Amino acid sequence: MVETSIQSTVEAVWRMESAKIIAKLARMLRDVGLAEELAQDALVTALEQWPVSGVPNNPGAWLMVTAKNRALDQLRRFKLLQRKHQSIANDAELLQPSSPSPEEDSDQNVGDDLLRLIFIACHPVLSTEARVALTLRLLGGLNTAEIARAFLVPEPTIAQRIVRAKRALAEAHVPFEMPRSEELAPRLASALEVIYLIFNEGYAATAGEEWMRPTLCEEALRLGRILAELAPREPEVHGLIALMEIQASRMAARVGPSGQPILLLEQDRGRWDQLLIRRGLAALERAEALGGALGPYALQAAVAACHARARSAGETDWVRIVALYDALAQLAPSPIVDLNRAVAVSMAFGPGAGLEIVDDLYSDSRLSAYHLLPSVRGDLLQKLGRFDEARTEFARAAALTQNERERALLLGRAASCGVTAH
Repeated sequence: MVETSIQSTVEAVWRMESAKIIAKLARMLRDVGLAEELAQDALVTALEQWPVSGVPNNPGAWLMVTAKNRALDQLRRFKLLQRKHQSIANDAELLQPSSPSPEEDSDQNVGDDLLRLIFIACHPVLSTEARVALTLRLLGGLNTAEIARAFLVPEPTIAQRIVRAKRALAEAHVPFEMPRSEELAPRLASALEVIYLIFNEGYAATAGEEWMRPTLCEEALRLGRILAELAPREPEVHGLIALMEIQASRMAARVGPSGQPILLLEQDRGRWDQLLIRRGLAALERAEALGGALGPYALQAAVAACHARARSAGETDWVRIVALYDALAQLAPSPIVDLNRAVAVSMAFGPGAGLEIVDDLYSDSRLSAYHLLPSVRGDLLQKLGRFDEARTEFARAAALTQNERERALLLGRAASCGVTAH
């Protein structure tokens, strides 16, 4: 029983501290793969020693020191190997920087190390799937099995993605350093995109038997909060935090007692987490205070804020939401933004106005397999009393989704149209 408790402690400490440890080792070794391997060695040592010696007073520092000692040993072995091929003079010059100076090794550098690690894990040279897997592995502290379960992907597939990602970073000679000014914006955008993808998969799972995967939302929020501390002058970082905090505030109200989905307008707003809403609104204020036009994440956060501030669905400022989606469509045009805008238009100006927009979207091939397009159209047709057409759209949406909970919801809506029609 004691051993189980210590193992749980080790796992909890690892989840909190692993990113810092890997980031520091990567700065020392200039090799992300090797840094993770040595950090894992320190974890194994803790699992072996702590049940015997007890949990140290500062377990995070213990893991850090243990991992750093392994990294220093690795550096020394490498330099001793180099000595066989170099003169004593050259060897002496090489050995001089073999361990970090006190200034380099101080905790004040951990923020920069973490930021570098975020930029490496989310580097645009990697595919989106590889960036997500590597970010959750290096910065989220999740193991391969946990990532595979979260995304309903076979564990070997995730393992291969991580191995290939590390190989791709090595082959591209991605340096462990802060990006130059001209590289910063796309690298930051990539990091924000990865964190947002992780959150979205947790908030509305694309497949499987559960509608949400809260663990992924929690990891995305944690990563976002770290990034906000490391890049406090970037408005879009705070915009993303605001969006995730406000969205996360609804999670308890989004599912019923048996796990069935509850749509936004039907949720019990008394179950929304007011602390998360306050945090989200404060983050949105920070994004606005930094000046300039709001970016895509901040605009989406402003939409979420409209819902959060409304005491009931009927009090929602849909006209403002339409204006925010207009701005978002100008800044980051996409058919999904247009679909969301159509919903807002239908709420502000009637289902007929929304249906016109939705019908135009059917010509966009990018939405041909997107289940929410027929789902939204079915909802608008139902409101207009066109029940047979609505039933067909809901059935089509149910056939397209891979999420079992959402499929049941859509089939239920299709069945209700059949009852209403007769």
